[in-house]
Amino acid sequence: MKIKQNSRQHSLTRRSFLGNVVRGGTLGALCCGLPRGWVGSVYASDAPETASIKFGIIALTDCSPIVIAHEKKLFKKYGIDSVVMKGANWAAIRDSLSSGDIQATHMLIGMPIASTMGLAGSPKKPMIIPWLLNRNGQAISLKAEWKGKVSNDPKALKPFAEKARSAGEPLSFAMTFPPGTHAMWMRYYLGAGGINPDRDISLIVVPPAQMVANMKIGKMDGFCVGEPWNARAISDKIGFTSVRLRISGRIIRKRFALFSPTLRKRTPKQSKQS
Repeated sequence: MKIKQNSRQHSLTRRSFLGNVVRGGTLGALCCGLPRGWVGSVYASDAPETASIKFGIIALTDCSPIVIAHEKKLFKKYGIDSVVMKGANWAAIRDSLSSGDIQATHMLIGMPIASTMGLAGSPKKPMIIPWLLNRNGQAISLKAEWKGKVSNDPKALKPFAEKARSAGEPLSFAMTFPPGTHAMWMRYYLGAGGINPDRDISLIVVPPAQMVANMKIGKMDGFCVGEPWNARAISDKIGFTSVRLRISGRIIRKRFALFSPTLRKRTPKQSKQS
């Protein structure tokens, strides 16, 4: 009995040999041209370049997007191990971002401009603004004893300011940070009432979370801050809202998310997606 062998499986022709050599040589040449770390690796990964990010926050409602994303594990969903750190005031948050203790935070709109220019005691370092976090949500509050005497017209404050100044005890108004928008709005509000904020009253800096406590002990007569501290002054019956800061129906952009250029260089894909 004769066994018929499959000549296609066992025969090696000159043509098939040359074809195998050419295919193998072409693939080898391509691999040799690639960077060493690329060979055998996975390409076009969707994983973030930086897997761990520390976020700084101040106790204001506009930190909510960061806090909620952390608590709901939305950062973790996209491969980021997030840590949220509470700062004492805006200067501390700015310095932590500048030194690298934190990699991202929310800030008043004027702060990244001041940091980039090296103003108001900040180190001269550029800042990157990837997201707008908050629109509106702030107000100017006055002490409760002026309720019914001063409404939303700052001109009604001028007699009180003149009387206090002549007595040698000028009125005190607070804002959260000199290069911030709260300082600008408080100055504009007082100026609209004929009050010079640099001469007629004392303009002081108080961290947002300490506004209500300082008004309660009589340290200030009014303040400009974001929520929830205006609502808290009403709830504690120590103050009332004079004006809510929404000018001529236009949206006021107050709070941005920030991170440093160093992080942007290390995470071009994450920065582009943001």
